[in-house]
Amino acid sequence: MISSLHGTVLHTTSDQVVIEVGGVGFSVAVPADVAHTASIGERMLLHTSLIVREDALSLYGFADRDELEIFGLLISVTGVGPKSALGVLSHLTVDQIAEAVTAEDDAPFRRVSGIGPKTAKLIVLQLAGKVRAAAPTTKTAAASGGDVIDQVATALVGLGWSEKVAVEAAAQTASDASDAERASVSSLLRRALAALGPARV
Repeated sequence: MISSLHGTVLHTTSDQVVIEVGGVGFSVAVPADVAHTASIGERMLLHTSLIVREDALSLYGFADRDELEIFGLLISVTGVGPKSALGVLSHLTVDQIAEAVTAEDDAPFRRVSGIGPKTAKLIVLQLAGKVRAAAPTTKTAAASGGDVIDQVATALVGLGWSEKVAVEAAAQTASDASDAERASVSSLLRRALAALGPARV
């Protein structure tokens, strides 16, 4: 069982990276945000799941163990294969998946390519009790900053980025920005777009 890989990135596509470990290049299917942040020549650590089929051995890799665990839960759902599970994790964060399941809301899953209404309902039903949404944060003075971040993420989704990539990029940009920039949607959006570069869809 290959549970992780730590090596040099040799090649990337929109949904795959090739990592060299000990002179061997491993082709790993990854969520879109992982593929986007992978840079050729840099070292990368992936937590992996090896899927064995009669005609193929396929590696799926994730930036952290939470994503790997959710991937394992998703492929346990009737009708959800590894590629569909990867699609879910390309569009939704672990917290967003947990929130949808906890709220019994299948709409976020129906928006994922390859997930139909019946399968979306099965995801919610079969993951119930297996994932937990993060505790809600209390309203503070930072709440207004959260509203700006939400608006930036929404704008990025409108420009073609997946919801997951948009949310993470908006949050990261806000954490690196000055207080003045964090109060401005346009300033944060410019910074986020500069960090993301051209959309890879």
